Amino acid sequence: MTSEQPAVVYPAAEDGGRRVRVGDQFLGIAYGLLDVAEFLRRSGIEDADPEYVRQSETIEWRGGGPDVWGR
Repeated sequence: MTSEQPAVVYPAAEDGGRRVRVGDQFLGIAYGLLDVAEFLRRSGIEDADPEYVRQSETIEWRGGGPDVWGR
């Protein structure tokens, strides 16, 4: 995510997972903040951790914020 495109975390599916996307790239299904952080690290944000994910203004949370997960 070196271009600083915003990440989008979609609403939780029935199994609790939330799709994560940056630009046109689908990064994976996250089941918690640690998963989102790992996807962002793989995208180029080396210092991403759960606290970064919780506070980042470059993440668009759809269907609830960082504390909303299914099941």
